[in-house]
Amino acid sequence: QPNAMGGREVGALANLLASHFELKNSDHRQTVANFWQAPTSISGKDGIKATQCADAILEGQIKAIWIMATNPVVSLPEADKFAMALQQCPLVIVSDCSKDSDTLDFAHVVLPAQGWSEKSGTVTNSERRISRQRRLVTPFADAKPDWWIVSQVAQKMGFVGFDYTHDYQVFAEHAQLSGEKNGGEKNTDSQSFNISHLANISQNEYDNLAPFQWGQPHYFGLQKQDAHTTIGTTYTDTQKLHFVTVNPAVPKSLPDEQYPLVLNTGRSRDQWHT
Repeated sequence: QPNAMGGREVGALANLLASHFELKNSDHRQTVANFWQAPTSISGKDGIKATQCADAILEGQIKAIWIMATNPVVSLPEADKFAMALQQCPLVIVSDCSKDSDTLDFAHVVLPAQGWSEKSGTVTNSERRISRQRRLVTPFADAKPDWWIVSQVAQKMGFVGFDYTHDYQVFAEHAQLSGEKNGGEKNTDSQSFNISHLANISQNEYDNLAPFQWGQPHYFGLQKQDAHTTIGTTYTDTQKLHFVTVNPAVPKSLPDEQYPLVLNTGRSRDQWHT
C-alpha cells in the first residue's frame, strides 16, 4: 500500500498525532500544541474515522466535509449510504486530479489537485524507508499540490504559519517536530521516529535526498541493518511486540450452487484504489 506508513508519520489518522505522538497522552498533545503554536488545546478524543463519516453527516454532527485523494462513494463499505450522506451534507469540498468521479457528483466545491506523477514529496514504505517522490510530468493546467491548497485555505481563514513556498519547507517542519519530546526536551530515543537531523535541510539537499530508514540513531542513507533487531526493542508502548488474536468473521453469504461466485468492492491484489 503506497505511503500508508507515511500517512501515520504525519498523523493522518483519527486517533494519532503527527510524528507518532499519542493522542491519548496529554503530554504529547501539549508538545504538539506548543510546537504548532495552536490557538486552542488539542482534543484528546478520537476523531471521526472514514467509515463513521456517513452516520456523522446523517446525524448532523458533520456539516462540512473536505475529501482529498480518495473516492469514497466507490471505495468505502456501504458506498450507497455514503452517497446519500453527501447528498444531504450542507458543504462538500472535493480535491481531485480527475474531472470525473462518483464522489465529484456530490461536490459543491471542486479543487484541482495533482496526480501522483505530478506531485513532489516523500513516501514511506512498510520497512520505514523514506524516499523522495519526484515529479515526473509538469502538472496539468492549474492543478496544485495538496499542501499548497491547504495552505491557501488556511491563510484565507486567518491562520498563521502556512506561508510555505516549497514542499521541502513542509518536510523540514515535519522533521523538526519529530525531534521534540515531553517538557520541551529533545528526542534522544534512537529507535523512535526521529528524523530531526533533517530539520535544517535545504531545497537542494531535499531535491537530492537519498532513501533512508528511520529508527536508527543517525542518518546513514541507504542502510541494510534492521533497527528492530540491532537495537533489541520495538517501537511500542511496552517496547515488546504486540500479538493480537483474531477470530475470522463468517461472511453473511457463502458461495452455493445458485450463486457460485464471490464479489468484492473492486480491490485486487495489485490494484485496489479507485
